[in-house]
Amino acid sequence: MEKEGPGFTMHPEHPAALDLIKPFLAMEILEKAQQLEASGRSIVHMEVGEPGGETPTAIKEAAINAIRDNDTGYTHSLGKWELRSEIAGYYNRTYDVTVDPEQVIVTSGSSPAMLLAFSALMGAGDQLIMSDPYYACYPNFTNYIGAEPLLVTCHEENAFRLQPDDVKEKLNPKVKGILINSPANPTGAVLGEKELQGLAELGPYIISDEVYHGINYTGRDRSILEYTDQAIVINGFSKRNIMTGWRLGYLIAPRSMIRNMQKLQQNLFICACAFNQAAGIAALQESSDVLEKRFSDYNERRMYLYEALQRIGIAPAKPPDGAFYMMANVKKYTRDSYSFAIRILEEAGVAVTPGIDFGRGAEGYIRISYACSMETLQEGLRRLEEFFSTL
Repeated sequence: MEKEGPGFTMHPEHPAALDLIKPFLAMEILEKAQQLEASGRSIVHMEVGEPGGETPTAIKEAAINAIRDNDTGYTHSLGKWELRSEIAGYYNRTYDVTVDPEQVIVTSGSSPAMLLAFSALMGAGDQLIMSDPYYACYPNFTNYIGAEPLLVTCHEENAFRLQPDDVKEKLNPKVKGILINSPANPTGAVLGEKELQGLAELGPYIISDEVYHGINYTGRDRSILEYTDQAIVINGFSKRNIMTGWRLGYLIAPRSMIRNMQKLQQNLFICACAFNQAAGIAALQESSDVLEKRFSDYNERRMYLYEALQRIGIAPAKPPDGAFYMMANVKKYTRDSYSFAIRILEEAGVAVTPGIDFGRGAEGYIRISYACSMETLQEGLRRLEEFFSTL
């Protein structure tokens, strides 16, 4: 007897981990919103983490020129040497850490980098400590390889920051790593130097998702590599360089782990797209002034959103310190954030992400993205204020 799964037929002996993979609700809300738009409804999109604007011209031209030069074949499975050198150089000068290009693997987005890192570090029965709330894909990837997410609750009153003492209480022989994300999706939490140092001193490998570096309202970003070399960094170009659809990312890992990850890359993905890698080289050559200007108005939108949510009565205890998300506390209205998000979409015409997408610690919240224009943000908040006034 075969069991029907979502989009595939699962045999009885198929790993049960696939049963644990949950839908990505942010994408499901997006798809429902697109259906409503197709029927003629006006929808304000505040559900997905996609920075506004277009991929910079120099990056697009680098890819176009690579295609014209017939740079369309396989590359080295680790990625083009030139791009790996640029990545190493970027970390060297931005964080004052020593990274060798041989420690870098270029991937088709940060999600494959995550899969390579998790697979190399853990196996069946192992555990990975992560915060709750968490980015929705983290436990799904962990479950897929047969390991177990070990959740540490992060509290709104502390701006959802992961605390070393709380992590220490969870340590046991099954724990192979600690996963951090700073600035964080969905909470915008930024870990400080004391917290990063404390986590690095706990012993297990640190997997650090640094894809939101560059969108930080507290000062300069800190990489985990400043505190320990027993770490795997995951990063990419989607947020920093407005390249979400290009699907280009990378990881940095200890040399001892690279060969195993390379073998996985060869079998699962072969290599990242050749001409996209040319675009990645151009992206890393953007000046710091350009990057600072790109995100200069995010702080204005952050505080505009926070003040609006305070008026509505659903603001978090503190404004987030990074990324472009805010967790609105709607616990006095619902404990079913998914149904509530659907109601907001259908009644107010505003797409937001239900907190349950990010773990039990986020139930009773909705995530609002302010990566949109100020005009879009203002209209979305006008609709939300009207919606909540009727409750």
